[in-house]
This record gives sequence, C-alpha cells and structure tokens, in this order.
Amino acid sequence: MKKMKKAGNLFALVLGCAMLFGFSVQAKSEDTMKKGIFAGDIDLSGMTADQAFGAVEEYVEGLKETEITLLAAADKKVVVTAGDFGITWANPELVMEAIEIGKHGNVIERYKVLKDLEHENKVYPIEISFDLQAISDILANKCTKYDVKAVNVALKRENGQFQVIEGQTGYMLDVETSIDLINDYLTGDWNRQPCEIALDVAAIEPKGSAEELAEVKDVLGTFTTSYTTSGTSRSANVENGCRLINGITLYPGEEFSTYENVSPFSESNGYYMAGSYVNGKVVDSLGGGICQVSTTLYNAVLKAELDVTERHNHSMIVSYVDPSADAAIAESSGKDFKFVNNLDYPIYIEGYTNNKKITFNIYGKETRDAGYAVRYESEVLEVINPPADLIYADASQPIGYIVTDSAHIGYKARLWKIVTKDGVEVSRTQVNSSSYKMVPRSATVGTATSDPAAYEEITAAIATANVDHVKNVIASITARAAANSVEIGEE
Repeated sequence: MKKMKKAGNLFALVLGCAMLFGFSVQAKSEDTMKKGIFAGDIDLSGMTADQAFGAVEEYVEGLKETEITLLAAADKKVVVTAGDFGITWANPELVMEAIEIGKHGNVIERYKVLKDLEHENKVYPIEISFDLQAISDILANKCTKYDVKAVNVALKRENGQFQVIEGQTGYMLDVETSIDLINDYLTGDWNRQPCEIALDVAAIEPKGSAEELAEVKDVLGTFTTSYTTSGTSRSANVENGCRLINGITLYPGEEFSTYENVSPFSESNGYYMAGSYVNGKVVDSLGGGICQVSTTLYNAVLKAELDVTERHNHSMIVSYVDPSADAAIAESSGKDFKFVNNLDYPIYIEGYTNNKKITFNIYGKETRDAGYAVRYESEVLEVINPPADLIYADASQPIGYIVTDSAHIGYKARLWKIVTKDGVEVSRTQVNSSSYKMVPRSATVGTATSDPAAYEEITAAIATANVDHVKNVIASITARAAANSVEIGEE
C-alpha cells in the first residue's frame, strides 16, 4: 500500500509540473519551435517548420551578395561573390530535427528538455556548400589570366657578339589546389563576412644563367638555301619566317615547334599571298614559301645532330633541296617540324637572309671529337614521270582562254646520315624516307565560239592531250580571226 501511495504522489507531482509548464498530459504534436532553439544566430522560437525554413533560406540568400576577394598571381585582386561560387544551404534537415525537440519521450523527459532550454539555447549550425565547378570556372576564366610566364635567361646575337638577356620569374595559379583551398575555407573558418583568400600561386624560376650561356659559342650546324627565283611576296614570307625564328634560346630537353613560332599566317603577322602546295596544285595562300624556312632550319638541325621529333615531306618535290631533305609545315593538315635540344648545354638559333639566301646557324658548345664529321646524302629510289597532259574543256570561256598547271615528277627517296672519323666513314644511318606525288601537266581551255569550224578545230586539239599542240591551235585560230577582222574592216 505504501509503494502505491508513493507512486501516486510522484505522478501527481509530475502532473502538476507538466501543467505548470504548458504540457498536455496527452501526447499532442507541436507545430512550433520551442523557446531557445536557434539556427546559427537566427532565433527559431515559436516558428513553424515552414517559417523556420524560410528564415534560414533568406539568410543564405543574403550571403550570396557577400564579396570574396581572390588574390591571384602578383597579388592581383579578383572580386567575386559567394553567389558566384554557387552557395547553397547544406543541412536543411536541421528544421525537422529542431521542430521535434520536446515532442518525444515521457512527460519527465520532455519536461527535462524544456528546463535545459531555459538554461542553454539549442543552436544548430547553418552549414553551407559551394559548387566546385563554379569555383573552377572562375579560377580558370578570371584568375589564370594574371599568370605570368617565366622568361628564361636568353641570348641575343648582334654584330657577331652574344649578349645575355636577364630572365623573369613566372607565377602560375594551381587551379586544383586553389579549388580545395577556397572550398575548405568557406565551409570551415569563414565568418560569413567579406574576406580575402590568397590562392595557391607557384613561383616559376627562369632557366639558365650567364655562366651557363657563356658556353654557347660554337657553330654546331649551318645551312643555306636560295630563293632567287621567288617573287616579291614569297621572298617577303621567307624573310618574315626567318625573322620570327631568329634569336631563340633552347635549353636541354626543350622542344621547338616551327609552326608555333611562325604562326599565325596572317597579314598582321607579316605574311603575303604567295604560291604553296595544296592537294597537288600550286595555289596562292598567306605565308606561301614558309616551308623553305622550315626546310633550311631542318638541315641545320640535322648537322647539329639534334633530336628531330616531327618532320613531313612536301606533297610534291621542291627545288631548293635534294629529295628527302625537306621539311614541310601546313596548318590545314597539321604538319609541323619539331626538334628537341638533346644536348647537355643550351643552343641558340640564328637566322638571317641576304641576297635572297636564307641561312640558319645552330650555336652551342661543341663536344664532338676533333676529326668527327657528319654529312647527309639523298638517295632517289624511284622516279615517276607524268603521263600525257590532262586538258579540260570549259564551254563558259572563249577560244583563246587557257590556264595551265605545270607537271611535277614523282619521287621516292630517302636520306642517309653519314658519319666520318678523320675522313673515314664509320657509320651510315637512314634518317627518313619520302614519297612525292607525280602530277601531270594540265590545262583548262576555253571552247566558246560562234564559228563551227573553230569549235571543231579546238575540240580536236584537246583530244590530242598535248598542251603544246593546243596552244599552237589557239594561236592559229586567234591569228585567223584577227586577219578576218582586218579584211572586214578594209571592205
């Protein structure tokens, strides 16, 4: 009986406390937050779940305009906002957790929760997240433009003397590590106020020194070709390409790309329209003749015994070097001439033109033994002579019109590297092989005329597949027409 009486007294006490603090004895769902519940600095007391959710959303929305200053290379400041980084609320589940506080357990447990809230607020942190792709895009598009490329210590040759040009330290943004740096800071230590973030920028020290470049004084390879038969525009292109390459210092292990150094082929870069090979024909294009530059450089590189990593022959034979000694570059087909400085010392490329001749010299430190010599020989494996001329009739043009394209003999050839020691051959190695198209001579001939006899005559001439005969027939028809015109005038 005493135990039952004590239990009844305890129940009465709890019931009284529950009534005092607003609890219902029956389990009833609460639809508002208890007093003392916060999301960050936001007081959620008395709010419904929807109201609490809206309050936190409004807070996060307000953070979107917070300025974040990024320190790129050379402390260049790039100002963005948290919204640019795609800020979002990362833990919206806190609302449902908060609304459930004080709703579970027995009366005593729920009473204890309320008493605890009177002494200490329940604060849920507002967690945020960011769009890593948005951060990456901003770094790539707005910050990397302040990167500074390292400029190596270089050489300049004037009046037969070398001068050392001091280098410059470079600065490069590490995008990947900077993404993590930004995200970790903004989701961790950030106080949600405007801030500055120093990005991960690496200093790139320039290569080389005056002492190292002082070793560059020997001619390792030299080669010259002539362009005396070239017109004004082609000559200008050869000279311009030579100028763009002249003066380059290449350190051990570095690769040189001819295309990268002479492009773009545009008027603003000093080029003119001139003849070049395209699909087995000679057509005018900006930069026509630039392949003579790459070919001359190729032969100088071979003599210096540098490592050629990419070389292509022309589609048709060229006249300024032997078969298989050429190196073509072409933007349309992706052809380039590349080589690597495979030596232990820097090299310097000197290029100049004089009296319609182009010369390249490769300077470096000569380490080859005295008596050592290298030369290159072209071997023609096959000669493919053109067949009969190709003649095309053009009824839209009058008799007398003729446009011809020259024939090109086809070749198969290879290039040999021959090494001698004190004049005695010690090795012979094949360097490359080349195949050049055979292209027959062709002509487009006008056939339009009101004279049936002249039409029959020119048609018969075309059928002979002989351009020279067609030219003679055209001359005959033209002369006869001119004589008839004079006779009619006299009458």
